[in-house]
Amino acid sequence: MKKILVMIGIIAAAVSSCSDYIEEDSRSYVPADETYKTASGFQLLVNTNYAWLKGIYGKNPWLFEAGTDMYAEGRTPEPAGLSQYTLLIPSSDNVADLYSSCYQLIQSVNKTIYYSAITEQTPNLNTLVGEARFLRANAYFLLVQTYGGVPIVNENITSPVLFFTRNTAEEVYTQIISDLDFALANAGTAAYSTAGKVNKRAVNDLLAKVYLTRGYESFAKADDFSKAATYADAAIAGQALNIPFGQLFVTTGTGTDNDLNAETIFSVQYDKASVSTNPTELGNNQFYYFSSYLGGAETGAPLRSYNLCPTDYALGLYEKGDERWNATFMTEILEGPETVNGVTKTILYYPYYRSSNPASLKVRHFYEPKWFTPADKEAYMTTNASRLASTFVYHPWGEYSAAHTLIKNLDCYTIPVKKFDDANPTTPSSTGPVSTRDIIVSRLGETYLIAAEAYLKAGNPGTGLARLNEVRRRAGVANATAAQFNIDFILDERGRELLGEYKRWFDLKRTGTLVARASAHNYRIKEANFVGIDGQLKILRPIPQTALDLNQNKDFPQNPGY
Repeated sequence: MKKILVMIGIIAAAVSSCSDYIEEDSRSYVPADETYKTASGFQLLVNTNYAWLKGIYGKNPWLFEAGTDMYAEGRTPEPAGLSQYTLLIPSSDNVADLYSSCYQLIQSVNKTIYYSAITEQTPNLNTLVGEARFLRANAYFLLVQTYGGVPIVNENITSPVLFFTRNTAEEVYTQIISDLDFALANAGTAAYSTAGKVNKRAVNDLLAKVYLTRGYESFAKADDFSKAATYADAAIAGQALNIPFGQLFVTTGTGTDNDLNAETIFSVQYDKASVSTNPTELGNNQFYYFSSYLGGAETGAPLRSYNLCPTDYALGLYEKGDERWNATFMTEILEGPETVNGVTKTILYYPYYRSSNPASLKVRHFYEPKWFTPADKEAYMTTNASRLASTFVYHPWGEYSAAHTLIKNLDCYTIPVKKFDDANPTTPSSTGPVSTRDIIVSRLGETYLIAAEAYLKAGNPGTGLARLNEVRRRAGVANATAAQFNIDFILDERGRELLGEYKRWFDLKRTGTLVARASAHNYRIKEANFVGIDGQLKILRPIPQTALDLNQNKDFPQNPGY
């Protein structure tokens, strides 16, 4: 078996839970081997696998979103290598993030599988192993898309391994599908919104993505796209998109969120109780990005990064009447009085969610949509005259994207993405970017778009168009036509539907459009940025230098371009 030094040696099993339903039980002074051989102890080990998802999705999202057509840096720099490619080398900042965190999860799953053979045998044992193998498949899928072929490590490592070889990408896909086939046969069927665990629907959804992605590779199988379509439809299971888009990500000032709704297929789950011991480390950062800096503690607004800001292309994807525009962006930033501990202060942004006196609210910033005419602007200003703050700023179309920060670099001068907002955060903005909202990894709207792309590539564009138009129906816009339906239109639709949802780099890499689209729409990127030292394009991310340095096998190849 080929091995890797998984950040070297044994990965500790005792970590924080993803949610209350997988809360771990601290059994002080009880040997792990003895604990995991019991049914209850084995359940704790399975829970640990879910917990590792926080390290993959809950921190910086550079490997998911940076260096694409949708997002570019504003005032605050992004890691130059991942966002601009010119300086991308194996030792670049954050290159190793997925490499290390995915292998940590993989080692945790390997331990689970090892103990499944020697633990107390229960009727649901294979169900638990199926959940674990789904998570391992997802980790390998992230790795193979990001780095290409990587070492396949499927045994429980109990002592350091310093020599490992690189499997091919084709072999990694075979491993992923093997894990998912087992998971599909054994995973449960309980609704995710109630059980919160991997189920057959989640497995079908991931199988659709895996087959669709492999279908673009040189080693693709002839039926990859048709299988992707079949699995996507199995995940859809006839369910229409009936939840209004604005309700999918709704958050309130009372702590009531809609993360576990009927369209959520899989997510990384959080709650305040499970992160209370160390919220700045155990919460997640998703709401911190995709916005300009809003003023932070001095205004009471949420702390935002001012990088991964939407590009002009991303903002221009929406048409008049598309419900996703107002549901995705904070098109008006409000201010209003809030009294805390007897002190009244004018607070920015949060009054949108939790004002006790809506009539007192004023509009500080308004971001004009692309379709506004001069008459629309005049009508807005007239209709809302009594609502405008004394410091009101009207942002015309074209003057609030990432690139506009080169001209005007001020707070609130890039439109905020609100869909990930936490209206009831664990900590004040002054302590850092912390949220306990769930990170939605898979949801039904995307599954329809996966089906649309799979059917198109499988030679059945009529059915694919029908899947895509279900997404557009829910958004309140006209059906796309057969003449419009191609990969570029699907990528545009994915941009509208999935903005900020940790998908974009993988979408562009999968479809072979990364170089063309990033250089066309990201003001920091030119096509020449992708050309590596060997003249080949930097499509894959480099194998991290740390992994190469620890490996005693010096024949381990680096990716093209590096």
